[in-house]
Amino acid sequence: MARELCLNDRLVLEVMARSAERAGATVVSQIRYKFGQESPPGFTAVVMLDESHCSAHTYADLGLIALDVFTCGNTEPRDVLRYIREELDLGDVTVKECGRFTVSDPVSMTPLHEQAAALAC
Repeated sequence: MARELCLNDRLVLEVMARSAERAGATVVSQIRYKFGQESPPGFTAVVMLDESHCSAHTYADLGLIALDVFTCGNTEPRDVLRYIREELDLGDVTVKECGRFTVSDPVSMTPLHEQAAALAC
């Protein structure tokens, strides 16, 4: 990814928020922070969603960006990434997908205070 893009925290934050909304998510908040004073140049940007979050962390000297797109409900994270790629030239992209947790075990979805009571019975 181009060094200039690795340093453009405002643009990447705006594109992530716009892409999340295009994918049907609700943007709750946005924050960004540019590094480079005492650490290698780059930035972190986070878009909080009602459905979870999107974040970016760049390494300008290496031309790298790490994007995390986590969603719940009906929002498809692949759509968010596709919209981001429509607006930003990310170069070669490697995607790793992982589920947060399984919902097949109803005990794991029980609030902790309720689990403790159930174990005490």
